[in-house]
Amino acid sequence: MYYTLLTENVTERVTENIQQEVETQTNFAVNFLNENLPKVIEFGIGVIFALIFFAIGRVLINWVRKLVRASIERSNADKGVEQFVDSCLKTGLYAILILTIVVRFGVDTSSVAALLASGGVAIGLALQGSLSNFAGGVLILLLRPFTVGDYIIEHTDNLEGTVKEIQIFYTKLSTVDNKTIVIPNGSLSNNSLTNVTAMDLRRLDFYVRIGYDEDLQSAQKIIRHVMEQEAEVIKDKEHTVFVDDLAESYVRLCVRLWLKSDVYWDIRASIMEKTKLALDEAGIRFAGQKMEIVMKE
Repeated sequence: MYYTLLTENVTERVTENIQQEVETQTNFAVNFLNENLPKVIEFGIGVIFALIFFAIGRVLINWVRKLVRASIERSNADKGVEQFVDSCLKTGLYAILILTIVVRFGVDTSSVAALLASGGVAIGLALQGSLSNFAGGVLILLLRPFTVGDYIIEHTDNLEGTVKEIQIFYTKLSTVDNKTIVIPNGSLSNNSLTNVTAMDLRRLDFYVRIGYDEDLQSAQKIIRHVMEQEAEVIKDKEHTVFVDDLAESYVRLCVRLWLKSDVYWDIRASIMEKTKLALDEAGIRFAGQKMEIVMKE
């Protein structure tokens, strides 16, 4: 009997403690919600409005960029200028949009300004290379050593390709085997390069080696005939065949003519092939390496 009463008392005390703890936690939760629920709702509404504002701002930014690109195209400006201005405009407008949203959340503008001022120095030191590339991009657009569509050769790393894009920090080249090369603008503006297609016309030089036993004048006549029959050869520019070298085992002829830059490589391959076939048909042999052996009894 005694143990039964003791057990009941302990059970009642444990139950009372649990009820008190539950009531305490419930009251705490209710008070917390009463105190912070308006703030949570306000924050949630602010987030929703911020997302809506960002979506609307993104649409407006794309619309402004489209107008600017159309305006640049109507002014017949270089394609690289259009790409560079578009990149700068996109970066600047998105920065303004994000800053506006941050201020909308109640962040003090003076605090934001102080943060930008203090962080600007650190960012500037950390991004020295990027700032150099930005300055290089501006110089490329001002001095115009090349434009979009030009074929360039960068001498430091021997990188070459057709210019596809001139962005804020980098220039993209497309190689003949359809690879993309990304070169920092700082490197392009500070190092030497060759613009292969800067001029409308290019001179083609190639060499033909014939033996001393072959008819030199006939070989020259055949090569001139091949050049005259090629429609893409610029007829009002100098095109000639002359003896360039008298080596030990061959006579080297230099073939010189002018072509348009956009058909240079195709016509180069075609005219060299036609020259080879014409000389073969005439029985004129190309000279190779020869070695004369004298045997004494």
